[in-house]
Amino acid sequence: MTENVIFDLTRETVWIAVVISAPLLVSALVVGIVVGLFQALTSIQEMTLTFVPKVGVMILVFWVSMSFMTGTLVAFFDTRVLPMIEGG
Repeated sequence: MTENVIFDLTRETVWIAVVISAPLLVSALVVGIVVGLFQALTSIQEMTLTFVPKVGVMILVFWVSMSFMTGTLVAFFDTRVLPMIEGG
């Protein structure tokens, strides 16, 4: 295994991590902006008002996107990692 193969595999692994985490991070960002806007408009400064909706939406998005995440990881392991382990 050469350095180029290791660097390519590492680059692809980081990209897969970004793609898999994107739905959760984007949903948390959108909910955070909406709740922050709501807090600014109503002058309500409650800390749990930002935390609870973010966690709820992230759990919902995680549940909905679980098949996408699993499929992406399985495809990555089938096409990249397992052939390297088998020596191909």
